Amino acid sequence: QVHLVEFGGGLVQPGGILKLSCVASGSGFRVNVMGWFRQAPGKQRELVAVINTGGTTNYTDSVKGRFTISRDNAKNMVVLQANSLKPEDTAVYYCYANARGILRTTWADYWGQGTQVTVSS
Repeated sequence: QVHLVEFGGGLVQPGGILKLSCVASGSGFRVNVMGWFRQAPGKQRELVAVINTGGTTNYTDSVKGRFTISRDNAKNMVVLQANSLKPEDTAVYYCYANARGILRTTWADYWGQGTQVTVSS
């Protein structure tokens, strides 16, 4: 079993910055893709940014140029640096990891508990 613990989030003014961190923990597992999704009230959960073990990234169009995702493979950690935040970035942000036990062949999706990000003056 893989557990994802998120750090960061909170209230920030428009144009402000925020950093979200997430660490995957457990015993005997390997992580493939890690990233962040978000869900605003009344909307579906959407991809924000993901990154694979090789460092290849993918961003949703609305955050390109403002958000940067990075990871530390040795620590199974993923970080989302969010700059120039807008009110429409307000949502619950969820950490995501695609992982498997080292003795297993099937990959599975794991989610953090979510952290609230509110962009408001």
